[in-house]
Amino acid sequence: MRTAPTILHLDMDAFYAAVEQAAKPSLRGKPVVVGGLGPRGVVATASYEARRFGVHSAMPTAQARRLAPHAAYLVPRFALYRAVSELVMELLGRLSPLVEPLSLDEAFVDLEAGGVADDEASARAVGERLREQIKELTGLSGSVGLAGSKMLAKIASEEAKPDGLRLIVPGSERDLLAPMPVRILPGVGPATGDHLRRAGMTTVAHLAEAGEDELVRLLGKAHGASLHRMAQGLDDRPVVAERDAKSVSVEDTFDVDLHDRVRVRSEVERLADRCVERLRGAGRSGRTVVLKVRRFDFSTLTRSETLRGPTDDPGVVREAAARLLEGVDTTGGVRLLGVGVTGLADFTQEDLFAQAARDAEAAGAEGGGSVAGDAGEAEVEVVAPEPVEVPEEAAGERRWLAGHDVWHAEYGAGWVQGSGVGRVTVRFEEPGSVGAGRVRTFRVDDPGLEVGEPLPLVGRGGVVGDLRSG
Repeated sequence: MRTAPTILHLDMDAFYAAVEQAAKPSLRGKPVVVGGLGPRGVVATASYEARRFGVHSAMPTAQARRLAPHAAYLVPRFALYRAVSELVMELLGRLSPLVEPLSLDEAFVDLEAGGVADDEASARAVGERLREQIKELTGLSGSVGLAGSKMLAKIASEEAKPDGLRLIVPGSERDLLAPMPVRILPGVGPATGDHLRRAGMTTVAHLAEAGEDELVRLLGKAHGASLHRMAQGLDDRPVVAERDAKSVSVEDTFDVDLHDRVRVRSEVERLADRCVERLRGAGRSGRTVVLKVRRFDFSTLTRSETLRGPTDDPGVVREAAARLLEGVDTTGGVRLLGVGVTGLADFTQEDLFAQAARDAEAAGAEGGGSVAGDAGEAEVEVVAPEPVEVPEEAAGERRWLAGHDVWHAEYGAGWVQGSGVGRVTVRFEEPGSVGAGRVRTFRVDDPGLEVGEPLPLVGRGGVVGDLRSG
């Protein structure tokens, strides 16, 4: 534990929804829900205005619509969220070489390692300047927590929400934590929390008083011992700059179960291409291709094939995923498909196609064999909340997704408010527009309407000042 609050935790406020409100003047101050909009959609983020109605992330969108029927429901724009996140992470990188991103909108920063803070006053000053710079650069707000450990810094940022800063003075941890619910501690999820509740432990003080031996008896040695330390406010975990990804994957949930085998294969190939895009974007390659199939009855099967060497070739990943699909029974219907690549490396095996051809020739000469690699056995997974993915356009079909950008030859930039029955309704406004923009309706095949690019949330760029000064 540090004697100065030099670990900072930044958590952007209602990030996806806030980005949409910043991009769309007509939605500012109004309830906004971002997520999957189909019958099986799940809320990714809800604005604070929507949260007042009881809407929260991971909630089924259908339930959210019942709670907040007048909210704006938008399909995520992950490319824009990633672009905004990169701006924020660049600011954090100017503070310290030790930045540990947890997601697009959340990260730890070791201020001591960057030489920008060594006591309460300097840490608070850096945190306030950071919040100002984020607002200046993106127009968004972020909440900052400062403490002597990662656990306390994250708790502090949660208490600072929305748009605030909270500093926990080292030495005050135990008194602060004592009355808090056990779920506040890292590693205490719903199941563990319920187990502890049945044992009569509902607050952090109860855990500290129970003693390590009792927690080990209830939760096992590693988890029990770790939880006992955290209940006393002890957390020595360092800020780790590199969180090396173990896999890259994409998946889609379908509004209606897929039964057509040809359609299922085409979706697998499309997912394989998207997976490779992410793989290349991360500058990596992978050796094992994984196929995930969730069937109509919620049973989830996985198949894997290990290649002779790492690759980032879309053709190789497509063919491997298609081979894996051949071993899966999809006759009852498919509700989710996913393609992933594991065994990541920083180099590629350039001649996999040639290698596969040589292996095939050798197998033919020997009278048998397979070049497909090792296929793993099926396994049933626990069904978890499914990540929201944006379905792409089918060949030859124009789809207008709610919230996405468009451009009209006459009216300029706008965004889709909704579509159906051969019509699409567009609100024409930009991030810098004064007041709500005008709404117009077009045929879905209007030749003047096309998919647009997201516009900058604030200005058209500019140099961000050094967070270490002024």
